[in-house]
Amino acid sequence: MRHYGQVIRIKPDCIEEYERMHASVWPEVLATIHACNMRNYTIFRYKTWLFAYFEYVGDDFAVDMKRMAQDPMTQQWWSHTDPMQEPVEGNTEGSWWTIMKDVFHTD
Repeated sequence: MRHYGQVIRIKPDCIEEYERMHASVWPEVLATIHACNMRNYTIFRYKTWLFAYFEYVGDDFAVDMKRMAQDPMTQQWWSHTDPMQEPVEGNTEGSWWTIMKDVFHTD
């Protein structure tokens, strides 16, 4: 299992709608997250910063993320949520959320 932390900004005028949507995530999107080997997926908000944490239990992260990106319901979900977000400066080209460096973990 590998731990992932990601960060992105949320537009201030979109916070309420973003949180409303995530209070009732579409079941198909949740199924895709699980099928793509992501567990304990959590998004936190601090002011206009979103921080995501999840545990990846698969064998090929790139393949699973490509599979997620090709899922029609996930694409539809992202068509609503992506316009509410702003990638952070220095983000890797081609990625939306920025993967953060894992500096400490304990169980």
